[in-house]
Amino acid sequence: MQISRRAASFPESVIREMSRLHAIHGGVNLAQGYPDFEPPAEILDAACRALREGYNQYAITWGAPRLRAAIARRADEFNRIPVDPAANVTVCCGATETMIATLMAVCNPGDEVIVFTPYYENYGPDAILSGAVPVYVPLYEPEPASRSGAPVEEAAEWRFDPEELAAAFSDRTRAIIVNTPHNPTGKVFSRAELETIAELCRRHDCLAITDEIYEHILYDGREHVSLASLDGMAERTVTISGASKTFSVTGWRIGWALAPPEITTGIRRVHDFLTVGAPHPLQEAAVAALELPQRYYDELRDKYTARRDRVTRMLRASGLSPFIPQGAYYTLADITPFGYPDDVAFTMHLIRDLGVAVVPGSSFYPAGAEAGKRKIRFAFPKQDATLAEAERRLAGLG
Repeated sequence: MQISRRAASFPESVIREMSRLHAIHGGVNLAQGYPDFEPPAEILDAACRALREGYNQYAITWGAPRLRAAIARRADEFNRIPVDPAANVTVCCGATETMIATLMAVCNPGDEVIVFTPYYENYGPDAILSGAVPVYVPLYEPEPASRSGAPVEEAAEWRFDPEELAAAFSDRTRAIIVNTPHNPTGKVFSRAELETIAELCRRHDCLAITDEIYEHILYDGREHVSLASLDGMAERTVTISGASKTFSVTGWRIGWALAPPEITTGIRRVHDFLTVGAPHPLQEAAVAALELPQRYYDELRDKYTARRDRVTRMLRASGLSPFIPQGAYYTLADITPFGYPDDVAFTMHLIRDLGVAVVPGSSFYPAGAEAGKRKIRFAFPKQDATLAEAERRLAGLG
């Protein structure tokens, strides 16, 4: 028996495949973006209390009331997006489910969805599963840090061409996906860039779907701007975020969408029939996470800045050419000096021979694209001991 043409049109996740290969070969996993340290004790204590206090059955399908209220407060204070928890907030099983539920709620067969490349690998399959056609617009890479001579403090500036972006819009465009901070490049879209995107959305009467899951992991004093906070965009933007990255609970699968009421209705319907609801006790614990003081977010940035800078030095010392991220917790690196035929061959060398799992860059580009074949991605939400072991193993590259 054959699988459907739809399921056959995209491969399995390369990121998760690299983690499976790591399990076979051992070593250090810098492929999949999950922390190897514990979340804050306050959140764990809240989860334990919720389990003991009876939050073990279904919550309301689109989210426990206390969590939706906490999300709305945070959206107003941090994102500058006024939100009604009853009309605008849907809690899903992670930002990943939130994205596919959103696309399935708003797209009809043949609609086009604009995606910047490189992109988080789920976006292409998500568009296909929702019946839409992805239209790719490139982000142009800067000079890698080791070749430009830039110090660690000078992060890489990936840019899009406004004229190319404008040309990608058509009467078939339903939405554009904007991921900021961006996976895998670490780009943080500036307010001016977001204004350009907003103007095109208004001109073509289309939606913006933003993935802001890394919104609190920023470097060098950069500002996170939510597209929905710009003039005229609240009524045409779905803002997606979640607890996974900010609070180091990627296994909890708590994500959410902020959307206009009519779009929220569609997202809730699709979400209901995809997963029914996110885990109730973990929703209650996420309330405690969203109530952590500003000091937590300040320390988060400081710790991730130290990790970013360490990984940059480590990759340079290994002979790699890193693109220094402005946000999120990934670093792309150029592998050209090593002479391997492509990113997959180099990645397999690292996994099998050195015991360091990474992700081949081609997985972040459309099939057949040349741009990703000279890059690999490192994830660095790791303990000092893990990064030290990775550094020891990567010394074998020299």
